[in-house]
Amino acid sequence: MEWARPWLRPYAAAGTAAAARSGANGGAVAALNGPDAAPRFVPPDALPPGTPYESHIRATGEIPTRDNLHDFFNGLVWHVFPATKRQLNRVQSDAIARDGIGGRRGPVRDGATLFDENGAVLQAPAVLWDALRMRDWRGLFVTHRARWADARLTLFGHALVEQLVSPRKGLTAHVLPAPPAIDSIAGLDAWLAGELTAERLGTKPFAPLPVLGVPGWWPANADPAFYDDPAVFRPPPTSIRTFRP
Repeated sequence: MEWARPWLRPYAAAGTAAAARSGANGGAVAALNGPDAAPRFVPPDALPPGTPYESHIRATGEIPTRDNLHDFFNGLVWHVFPATKRQLNRVQSDAIARDGIGGRRGPVRDGATLFDENGAVLQAPAVLWDALRMRDWRGLFVTHRARWADARLTLFGHALVEQLVSPRKGLTAHVLPAPPAIDSIAGLDAWLAGELTAERLGTKPFAPLPVLGVPGWWPANADPAFYDDPAVFRPPPTSIRTFRP
């Protein structure tokens, strides 16, 4: 694993420690159950038949985990963003307790799942957020490129991080704005846990951001022509959602 990649840096310490444990003991469960792990990672067959995954975590503190990269990265996010993961679990398990599983998740569980799998947080000057909100890709990445020195993108969604093991241009995060003054992952975790209420998640208040367009995240984007790809850097919809920075 190339832990120096910009999207992996928040997880590098937890990931290298987990990889060392995996080498010694084998398997994602052994790798993730470090000496300071607050959640408990258990084999997938610990989930009783018919019990929703989210409800089991809420009731027991146990996270059923398969031996694959998807669940490994989910475990790393639990290590690095424990308060946020607990909050998402509360939102999802409360919705299941109220509405049951059903054929569709509904807007709250949809929003929670989207952020859990594919979310990210962007701390950036207003000029970048204005360009992102309008999907002004050349403004965001070319005209105001120097302002990215004052910005920080942190990936949260474990499915997105998993896909970036084999990077491809179209991979897109669903992004929330966060205050630029937050200067630590622990601070970001505490802030996110307070922001991700059921009411807010139900509105899906996210901006789409192709992550390999971020300056410094992919060598090819040093050429402005990188952004002349409408299949990835899509024009804005007819109505623009307002994002609260």
